[in-house]
Amino acid sequence: MKIPGLAHSRRHFLGAAVAAAAATAPFGMVGSAQSTSEEPVAHPAADPVPRTSFGPVKQINAGDLNMGYVEAGPVRGQPVILLHGWPYDIHSYVAVAPLLAAKGYRVVVPYLRGHGTTRFLSGKTPRNAQQSAFAVDIIALMDALRIDRAILAGYDWGSRTGDIIAALWPERCKALISVTGYLIANVEANKMPSPPKSEWAWWYQYYFSTERGVLGLEEYRHDLAKLVWRFNSPTWNFSDATFDRTAAAFRNPDYVSIVIDNYRWRLGLAKGERRYDALERRLAAAPAIGVSTIAIDGSHDPFTPPGNGSAYRKKFTGKYAHRTLAVGHNVPQEAPRAFAEAVVDVDGF
Repeated sequence: MKIPGLAHSRRHFLGAAVAAAAATAPFGMVGSAQSTSEEPVAHPAADPVPRTSFGPVKQINAGDLNMGYVEAGPVRGQPVILLHGWPYDIHSYVAVAPLLAAKGYRVVVPYLRGHGTTRFLSGKTPRNAQQSAFAVDIIALMDALRIDRAILAGYDWGSRTGDIIAALWPERCKALISVTGYLIANVEANKMPSPPKSEWAWWYQYYFSTERGVLGLEEYRHDLAKLVWRFNSPTWNFSDATFDRTAAAFRNPDYVSIVIDNYRWRLGLAKGERRYDALERRLAAAPAIGVSTIAIDGSHDPFTPPGNGSAYRKKFTGKYAHRTLAVGHNVPQEAPRAFAEAVVDVDGF
């Protein structure tokens, strides 16, 4: 099967630059939209933006998938694709999306493979969760939605997916918001141990490497995810209703297969598909990202590397800024106004 985007011909659509025409009240921005400073910008953990609900979930065939997604804002606005992580879903952006839509952006928030209403078109397609597969999914979604070039913003699996597209298909990425910076994985490098504290934080990665872990995720997918939420975001006092709204996405029939394959693949315990081999060879070389980027770290995120972004700074060679927010791992849901502000800022670089 041909991988979407490898021989992409650039398309141009009228009105693609109309991103700020519907701008309303400002965010009360802390930093300048033109800033490329690497100094962290502190934001409070509390964010008064009300949590709302999305409109109806739409479905579209894209590559291997029938993808579920929500959309907000004018169809001719500058596209922004917001990418969630694990164990989360599109509701990480339930407060970010309306803020960006009010600024005139066309906001698209898809369910990644194995989540929500996204389904494989064929039962014969391997339930593969290697990193390049997610990136190819999003390129296919962009093609299906006739989006030539988008701002990509994400965290966790979503950061990695955005990083890959920015590195391999920079013509499709106008700008990038990447929480935890550069997350492109190298399977060989992942065979080397990390300091014990870091290994401890990844406990579920090793749990999922066992058959016991597969059964545990199947039986306790709700409780396991809630435990991860609490560990990942120790200062976020989310409600049961907030968690349960997202946990509904874990009832996807491919959820367990995708989660298990993702973490096993990273450790070299699951083989990817040959059709992605060329992409993975390019990613193993840790390609630099040249598109305009704002990297964000959560100061309470157990996976944030030390050094205020210094660990990955050299991987971003274009216009760049770094910000540290006083939140945990799920940055867009814990600090939606600051996250939306970063999208607007990077668009102005």
